[in-house]
Amino acid sequence: MASLFRAASNNIFRPSSSRPFATAVSKQPPSKVPEANTHFKITLQRSAIALGERKKETLVALGLHRRMQTVYHVHSPETAGKILKVKELVEVENVPARAVRSQSEQRKERKASRGYQVEGTKLGGLAWEAS
Repeated sequence: MASLFRAASNNIFRPSSSRPFATAVSKQPPSKVPEANTHFKITLQRSAIALGERKKETLVALGLHRRMQTVYHVHSPETAGKILKVKELVEVENVPARAVRSQSEQRKERKASRGYQVEGTKLGGLAWEAS
């Protein structure tokens, strides 16, 4: 019985010539390379009212002034350190550069539609409607 065990255990480490090795070459066309995440999307989730001045100053340095406010920062060691100081208060996502929104773009996205559309008026010949 012991000789069977030794024979089986010796074969484990020997390469088998009947089994081909896997190669790293793929025959499929290369797919699109995913875009690299280059920015932090930081949203203030919790208020800092009862916290110390240093935490509040860190939030101001990140550009966060009110709850649910979102800012974008480029990946850098300084920004990562600031995020770690207030990690209990913020939500952080890694996003690509194309997902970065300015403050005015964010405002336009939040704005509700008017609920109606003006098709024409009886005062159609006025100067401000000519353009």
